[in-house]
Amino acid sequence: MNYALWKTFLDAVELGSLSKVATLQNTNQPQISRQINELEAVCGGRLFNRTGRGVELTDLGQHLLPKIYAWINVTDQFNNEILHSTDTPVGTVRIASLPSTAHPLLTTLYKVLQQKYPLIKLSVREGQGVHLEKWLEEGNVDLALLYRFSPTPKHGDIYLAEADTYLVSCANDPLTQAKEIEFKAIEHLPLVTFCRPSNWRNFLDHMAYEYGLNLNIVFEADSISLQTHLVAENGLYSLLGPQALIKASQYTAVNAAKIVNPELKRYISLSVSKHGYLTPACKAVMEEIKRIADLL
Repeated sequence: MNYALWKTFLDAVELGSLSKVATLQNTNQPQISRQINELEAVCGGRLFNRTGRGVELTDLGQHLLPKIYAWINVTDQFNNEILHSTDTPVGTVRIASLPSTAHPLLTTLYKVLQQKYPLIKLSVREGQGVHLEKWLEEGNVDLALLYRFSPTPKHGDIYLAEADTYLVSCANDPLTQAKEIEFKAIEHLPLVTFCRPSNWRNFLDHMAYEYGLNLNIVFEADSISLQTHLVAENGLYSLLGPQALIKASQYTAVNAAKIVNPELKRYISLSVSKHGYLTPACKAVMEEIKRIADLL
């Protein structure tokens, strides 16, 4: 079994495009195609169907996928146990993060690690909540920084901070001139929010149902930049947490009011994959993340 080739296979599954895999691995698409062809020769059949949009798993690929995930996870765990047989924090820690939480927390983390644990390397992937959950579940990352919506941590989660939700509008909108706005006041407003599947959307739908509101979601976009420009230039409204709001204000002038009655609380959680061995490097990174979060 060639570990590197099968990692390429998993990258292709996740990204759905050989050209994106080539970009990720800093190589070219023909090289990635040759690697996939090599795997297909070993397996005696095609692993992917090539489409106009990229690549999709064949029945053979679908059959092998869970077995390859399991083998990669066992191999990674074995390598970690060898590498981390001492208590010295060393090695790569894989972190998944929401884009809105990556900075300044993870940029500060890098600076701290350079000083205290120079043998630790970080591998950070950004995505929306459901993607982070999937990467954690499959053992593709060691840690994840994501939003939870229950006030009580579960499954070993560590809550770093709680965050309010804000109604974001163009700079001169009268609705957001006050510091606070009631949840019921957003009913029927033209909203732009994140695409499904989304843990935030599920929470928002639940709260709307609880309070008997009909939300008017007219546009879905995962990009904070796109949401912000739609708000500023087209009279839409967005619902963002404080970190996303700071990022949005970097693109264009916006205004925001905190949503109350009820407050739509979200909790920034440090979550750990249930797969594999929690290395000294992971433990050190977790402690530093908690310390940095307390200071921010």
